[in-house]
Amino acid sequence: MMTAASGRPHSTDCNHQVEMLSVPELIKKKRDGGTLSDEEVKAFIQAVTTQNIQDCQIGAMLMAIWQRSMVATETEALTREMMRSGEVMSWPEEWAGLVVDKHSTGGVGDKVSLVLAPALAACGCKVPMISGRGLVHTGGTLDKLESIPGFNIHQPPAQVRGILASVGCCIMGQTETLVPADRVLYALRDATSTVDSLPLITGSIISKKGAESLTALVLDVKFGRAALYKDLASAKKLAQSLMNAGNGLGMRTGAVLSRMDTPIGRCVGNSLEVIESLETLKGKGPDDLMELVTSLGGVLLMMIGKVSNLSEGSRQISEAVIGGAALSKFQAMMEAQGVANETARSLCSAHTDYYSILRKAQHQMELKTPKDGRKYT
Repeated sequence: MMTAASGRPHSTDCNHQVEMLSVPELIKKKRDGGTLSDEEVKAFIQAVTTQNIQDCQIGAMLMAIWQRSMVATETEALTREMMRSGEVMSWPEEWAGLVVDKHSTGGVGDKVSLVLAPALAACGCKVPMISGRGLVHTGGTLDKLESIPGFNIHQPPAQVRGILASVGCCIMGQTETLVPADRVLYALRDATSTVDSLPLITGSIISKKGAESLTALVLDVKFGRAALYKDLASAKKLAQSLMNAGNGLGMRTGAVLSRMDTPIGRCVGNSLEVIESLETLKGKGPDDLMELVTSLGGVLLMMIGKVSNLSEGSRQISEAVIGGAALSKFQAMMEAQGVANETARSLCSAHTDYYSILRKAQHQMELKTPKDGRKYT
């Protein structure tokens, strides 16, 4: 695990005036290896948000950032201004110190959020989890949840607060008012082959988490054959960049590095991963999935001071899952987000026919190995 001390957003001197460069001059400055000031980064993001800039100019800036990268202060300014480009959530005072979230950099069969969010809620946390859809070979949490009939990932801020008050966790998509600059930049990053830029990845991930007004954030940074970064050294560099930006926004931010050489658990695919998540919440989950859930959850409980060490935090998360409290939270979350009560109860019952509720593939193919395998322990 990697951790960093909590930081505070940089203050700016309102009396300090700088001569602002035009957009082409800003692009040229970054293209030539210059360091953009906080004010220049702010001007660029404001132009993106208000659409006072051409797409070709945004693309040129993205490519300049990809080629020249950014120093830590630039990345922090980029993240902060992206966060401020839209609405920033606010929470009741009595939730102070309890609002947490987790983010994974992606993987095959990664259904950790479906188990972790209700487990954290069962431990007294508030989890406003903004999740994404599938990207390349990585399945999206929202796609998985939408395989449950009636599950609504579109939740306005007022509704989110109500769900958190009654349930403790809500898994939702990014709204129109949250970090609008990211939607513009991300679409053009994909079109300009700049998705793998370290400062742009950092800005995209941490700005959305900053808009959640979190007390603490844990990052599951993957490395391996099915990860964005294949080797441990690159994953550590990404983790450090994400932590620096998160702590710079005032969130306690830590990271766990985990391998992504094989699928997590045994199932891959939207409905199948929901079924495996429900089985895990019923105490019958695969060991590797439970290890990730308890480790990440334990880190968060430790970061907000609910436990004194990682071992105790992991134990509390494990008890919330095995004892059934997390399953009850998942059922309540489904009902709060539009799933019919009968459907939610049936999915969470001990002996349910999952395929009477969830869709099953119309076409199936059985792939047989040419010879028996060998089990290693």
